[in-house]
Amino acid sequence: MAKKMDKTQTTYRPPIVSFLGHVDHGKTTILDKIRESSIQEDEEGGITQCISVYSVRHNEKDITFVDTPGHEAFDLMRLRGGSVADIVLLIVAANDGVKPQTKESIEIIKKAKKPVIVVINKVDISGVDIPKVKRELASEDIIVESMGGDIPSVEVSGKTGKGIPDLLDMIHLVAEVSEITPKD
Repeated sequence: MAKKMDKTQTTYRPPIVSFLGHVDHGKTTILDKIRESSIQEDEEGGITQCISVYSVRHNEKDITFVDTPGHEAFDLMRLRGGSVADIVLLIVAANDGVKPQTKESIEIIKKAKKPVIVVINKVDISGVDIPKVKRELASEDIIVESMGGDIPSVEVSGKTGKGIPDLLDMIHLVAEVSEITPKD
């Protein structure tokens, strides 16, 4: 006899999170810091060449990450990476601001209609102007919460690890609020 399943019981499914952004803005560096690895060192020219998938455990729950190439030659891979994700992390280097692949990534995000978290990386570099980066994003219709919008943002350093725990917490929060993962 088959056992009836309780309809109130849900199974946790890790959110699938994709990194999008301009080349050399630190997507793989952030992921390396999260997974405590150094995959980027093995990449040709330090640039991600293919889509890679990794699972990481944070606060007793898994998160699945999809890393995509940032270089302009890999447009189709970024499009696919953005479309399979539940949540998209838009990585923008604090010292560089919005660049061509950032704008392309924003278009992918808009078309995919996925929840997005803006991740401002390289905040450890002296003299960065984070409000300027947020204004540049606003000019592309990406308005973060601190500027009156509804898109969460997290400031991190993929190099030092600053803000990485906050980023992982934000991913879990967005997944829960967006009902990608069930509430505890």
